[in-house]
Order: sequence, then structure tokens, then C-alpha cells
Amino acid sequence: MTAARIAGVDEVGRGPLAGPVIACAVVLDRVPEGLADSKALAPTRRRALAAEIRRHGHVALGAASVREIDAMNILEASLLAMTRAVMRLPLVPAEVWVDGNRAPRLALPVRCIVGGDREVPEIMAASIVAKVVRDGLMAKLARRHPDYGFERHAGYPTAAHRRALVLFGPCPHHRRSFAPVRALCRCASQPPRSAVQKASRAAKEAAESVGWRMRKRMARPG
Repeated sequence: MTAARIAGVDEVGRGPLAGPVIACAVVLDRVPEGLADSKALAPTRRRALAAEIRRHGHVALGAASVREIDAMNILEASLLAMTRAVMRLPLVPAEVWVDGNRAPRLALPVRCIVGGDREVPEIMAASIVAKVVRDGLMAKLARRHPDYGFERHAGYPTAAHRRALVLFGPCPHHRRSFAPVRALCRCASQPPRSAVQKASRAAKEAAESVGWRMRKRMARPG
């Protein structure tokens, strides 16, 4: 009797200030040795495991763009990415196991497992592949937008990333709905305070000058 096929699903990229959220769905034919939470693995080990997962399993990816994140919020965008990943699997699993406590909208049985990326091989595999794919994507974006250091922090709000945002402002791949980016966009749409103060002072001086000339003219004898 064939065991029921379980698809593990996880996403990467909920916390960054830039870039898409990437989800992965994995059905394993064989469990590779050394699976673990993707965040606990060194980058070289993650890449090696991702290649092995693809060789010994069925892998599908889904994404939600920055525009979709800003339009619907990051939670809904993450669930959408998960749905897209499962729908792209080359086979229909008997059940879908998702890391976390929120289920994507699927016409399949779904089980939510908090901490699943540390316990369930299929979810561990999904988290590893999703992280490798997203890190690679952010490294490509770094070549187009070298000022932000995406290849180092993958868009997460590190101190270096926040400094770059202040210096250069947001690029098209930054999430405008996220507070640190939204605040910078709001500031950019307004003149700097010093400029406003200078303009106000100049207007006041001009008005005083006009008033002085008019008073002087009126004081002249007819």
C-alpha cells in the first residue's frame, strides 16, 4: 500500500523591507540527510541541500510581488504565494502541511504546524528551497541596485539597509506599505524642514521690505 503523499509548504520573506515573498511546496520521494530549519544552516549547506531536495522530490514555487504585498498586506500575500506553490506541484498531494498557524486557501486538506520548519522533513525542505531561491533573487536585484546591499541582508531591516534607505531613498523593489519605507516616502514628498523655514523667513522679509517701502513713500511730502 502506497503511503499518502504529504506536501510541506513554507514561505520566506515576510520580514524584509524589499523584494517579494517566496513560497515553496515539496513532496519528498526520499528524505535527504541533514535537513534542518533553513535559518540554522550555512548558505553553502543550504544550497547543497536544495539541489538534493530537487533531485529526490517534487518541488514547486510560488511568489507574491511587492505590488501585491503593498495592496493586500504581507500575511495575505504570503498565503497567496503558498497557494500558488501548491497549485504548481506536478502531482496532487493527499494533504498539505504548512508551517505556522494560518492556512492558505486550497481545495485540499491542510494542517497547520507551528514550528514545522524544525520538525517536519517536507516543511524543512520547503523552507530550504524557498530561502535559497529568494536569496539568489535578492543577489540579482543587488546588481541592479548596488546601493542597498541586498546581497548581504536580502532586504531585511538591518542597520546598514536602513542607512542606505535614508541616503538613497526607496527603490522600486521596496515595500511602500512597511512603516520604515512609508515614513521615508512621506518625508520625500515634503520639502525638508530647513527649506520650509528658509522659504518662510524669506517671505516674511520680503513682506516687511514691501511694507517699509510703502510707508516711506507715504511719508514723503506731496
